[in-house]
Order: sequence, then C-alpha cells, then structure tokens
Amino acid sequence: MIIVLSPAKSLDYETPPHVGQHTVPQFVDDAAELIESLRALSPSQVSSLMGISDQLAALNTSRYAEWTPRFDTTNAKQAVLAFNGDVYEGLSARTLSAPQLDFAQRHLRILSGLYGVLRPLDLLQPYRLEMGTRFANARGRDLYAFWGERVTHTINAALAEHPQTRRVLVNLASEEYFKVVKRRLVEAPVITPVFEDWKGGKYKIISFYAKRARGLMARYAIENAVSDVQQLKSFDSEGYAFDDSVSSDALWVFRRKVT
Repeated sequence: MIIVLSPAKSLDYETPPHVGQHTVPQFVDDAAELIESLRALSPSQVSSLMGISDQLAALNTSRYAEWTPRFDTTNAKQAVLAFNGDVYEGLSARTLSAPQLDFAQRHLRILSGLYGVLRPLDLLQPYRLEMGTRFANARGRDLYAFWGERVTHTINAALAEHPQTRRVLVNLASEEYFKVVKRRLVEAPVITPVFEDWKGGKYKIISFYAKRARGLMARYAIENAVSDVQQLKSFDSEGYAFDDSVSSDALWVFRRKVT
C-alpha cells in the first residue's frame, strides 16, 4: 500500500529535525531544470504567474537563486518535517519516532510541482511551485506536461516493493496534485478517502477539516503500521467513522457529526 499526499505552501525551517536519517530526492536533475527557468523570471513575473503578493514573490525569487543541486542538512530539511500546512498538522510528523518514519518512508509519497514525487525523508530545499501553475517549459505548457508519466512510474515502482495482494494506491492528495498521476497507468487499485462533516443539516466536505483529516489518516496508517488497505476502514481519529452506505469500492466516505 502506498499513500500519496499533497505538499504544503507553508514551510518550517525553524524547528530542528528530531531525526538525522535522510535521503535525496529522485528527480534532482528535473528540479534543477525547472529552477533554471524560474530564475529567468523577475519578482513581478513570479507574482503574476503564481498569483501571490510582491513580498512572497520576492521571497521565492531569492529561494530560486539560492537553490542548489547539492542537498545536505545545512541547506535542506526532510520533506515531511519541512511542510507545515493543514495536512501536516494532522500528520504531526514531528512526534513520529524514527521507526515510524522508516515505515512512512516505505508507504508514503508526497507529490510536488518542483520535485515530482518525494519520500518523507527526502531533503527539501525551500520553494514554492504549485502543481497547477501554468508554467510553460521545454516539455510543454504546464507542470503536468513537464512531469508526464514519470511520477506514475515512480509510484508503480514503490508499489512493486509490496506484496502483490497489498498493492493499493490510497489517494489523500488534492485534485490539483493527483492529476499528475496517470490513473490508467497505475498498476494497482486506487482508493480515494473522502471526509465529510455535519453542517447546516447535511454532511459536506469542509476544506480545512478535510485537509487535516488526510493528515490524520496518514498518521493512523503509520502509527498502526497499516499494510492492508482494509484496515483503514477502522480509521476513527477525531470522531470520523467509515460509512459503508455511501461508499463505493473506489471512494471511501468517512463522516463526523460533532454535537
């Protein structure tokens, strides 16, 4: 079983990592190619391309200038510890033990506009480049064209390391990021958990809670060393419960009604 997550816009390079083990991203050369193209943009062009403030554009222009294909613990941090958004608040990787992070390294992947796909302990230099950015490049009009089938092949390789009967891809990523995975080429069933909360007299997806729940489910899988996807139906963090009556083989719905 492999779980995929989206990255986060927010990054934490202030908190020291609590583990020393780390790996290097697989697609460093590809990231370097994108960085070279990004370096050609002015801060105002970055602002326009990404729809961000002038301050954020200036910050990321500096990040592109400082980025190097040489990764070490002085210029980078393990991805799962560097990302700091709602999903990663739910995952709370800072409180995972070294053995638990080793499990995550085998079962968790993070999709990335710049790095393609990351393992949790891959070193990450600061950046901002969302997968949906319409950034024209030598390989096409956007990042989906840039990455092509490479992300999918990498996920298939990770799935192949697990027993045939337990090869399942669990999609806990956003639609924007999961589009880089070519579903028709995935060599395993794909299951997408959905998280709904009771509000206004009905169940609905509430973005903040749904993002946090994706991280909570990833943590649940890690803490319980889940390798059989059926075990995820027992996920019950923060009041969620699997609802078989509204689920299908490919779409698993978890609901919560807080009174």
